[in-house]
Amino acid sequence: MTILYFIRHAEPNYKNHDDFTRELTHKGLQSSKEIVNLFDKIQIDAFYSSPYIRSVDTIRPLAESRGQVIHRVADFRERKITDYWIEDFTDFTERQWADFNYHLSGGESLAQVQKRNIEALQNLLNQHEDETIIIGTHGTALSTVINYYNSNFQLKDFQRVKNLFPWIVKFTFQETTCLTIDEIY
Repeated sequence: MTILYFIRHAEPNYKNHDDFTRELTHKGLQSSKEIVNLFDKIQIDAFYSSPYIRSVDTIRPLAESRGQVIHRVADFRERKITDYWIEDFTDFTERQWADFNYHLSGGESLAQVQKRNIEALQNLLNQHEDETIIIGTHGTALSTVINYYNSNFQLKDFQRVKNLFPWIVKFTFQETTCLTIDEIY
């Protein structure tokens, strides 16, 4: 069995509108340290992350506690909404979940986000058969991965988890077949 733990970043500083450099809040930094205890009895073979600072910083204390490096994978990044900050995120989100191909100019659809995240995930499955992997991720990106394996995961589920910082989901695979998806935190 291959186990993938997707860890959605801890609380971000929304005052920073730059998606790549948005850092964690003080509370987020504290939460990232608490994650170490959740995995104290679990062997972890490798760490991967979106290149965005908030995702890397969320799993950094855990990786450092194991003497491991974090491999940054661009395809695990969050969805690009557009080239500017949008004010009505709720309406935008509802439109995207209603139509996976909907996107704003310069932005990505959920279908595009899902495709690149699944391709990156499948690459890891091929490289790390029968291992346990940590992946630092984002709420929308992770939601599209869950939706890929469980089409019942929809807007209502995304709305339920959109304010969970961090949010940890365990995927169990036999080769490339997803057997279970469990929210563990």
